Amino acid sequence: MTKVFVSGCFDVLHSGHVRFFEEAAQYGDLYVSIGSDQTVMELKNRPTLYNQDERLYLVSALKFVHQAFIASGSGKLDFKEEIKKIQPDIFFVNSDGDSSEKRTFVESLGIRYVVAERQPKEKLPPRSTTAIRQILKK
Repeated sequence: MTKVFVSGCFDVLHSGHVRFFEEAAQYGDLYVSIGSDQTVMELKNRPTLYNQDERLYLVSALKFVHQAFIASGSGKLDFKEEIKKIQPDIFFVNSDGDSSEKRTFVESLGIRYVVAERQPKEKLPPRSTTAIRQILKK
């Protein structure tokens, strides 16, 4: 079976995340690398709403996810060790998560790099963690 790899923080799990997993899983078995609490703090300069264990539980419970784990590294490429271990066929990312740094690293391993546009599930509104956090501040 084809292995598909995604990475992210997945804090404030919402329908946009689930749709992202659903799209990625159409390519094969989905492996999800979740940023640690420390990595989220480093990258976003804020603590997570849900700690890494709770985020792992939530993501792992989704039917589209074959396996989820907390990334062992740090920074934007916190998943380096896990991607080398899993050896996926595809690295799947949304356009807002696309970067030349990720692309260069992933393609250097011979992994196909697929960029998807954010598309909400039919009849559902677009969702993002940033927008939800803004609503919660009100």
